[in-house]
Amino acid sequence: MTHKYKRWYDYDPLLIEVINLLKNYQSELRSQAEIFLQKVEEQVSREALERFYEMVKPYNGNRWYDKDPVISKTVELLRVVPQAVQKQAADSFIQALRDNGVVVEITEQEHN
Repeated sequence: MTHKYKRWYDYDPLLIEVINLLKNYQSELRSQAEIFLQKVEEQVSREALERFYEMVKPYNGNRWYDKDPVISKTVELLRVVPQAVQKQAADSFIQALRDNGVVVEITEQEHN
């Protein structure tokens, strides 16, 4: 069976948007990513999140998101959860950004 998606998030335009936002605006979105992780921790506990991250954390750390642990945890969390949860998490993340005016600011920056 062949997959038509090259990357784990290519199947969903919303996930692509979240990943691209995180990639292009890591420093601007770091606080939003922290809030996102805190919400996840409320549901699964900090210990579970840390154990999970230790399991999936790369050895060499050469990916674009490996430089910042907050961004890295956010991307890895999105990567390994089931697709239905990925979509829900991506939607929640984008909605939180919109609620705080972050996506609007970034979109305006891209056009200037």
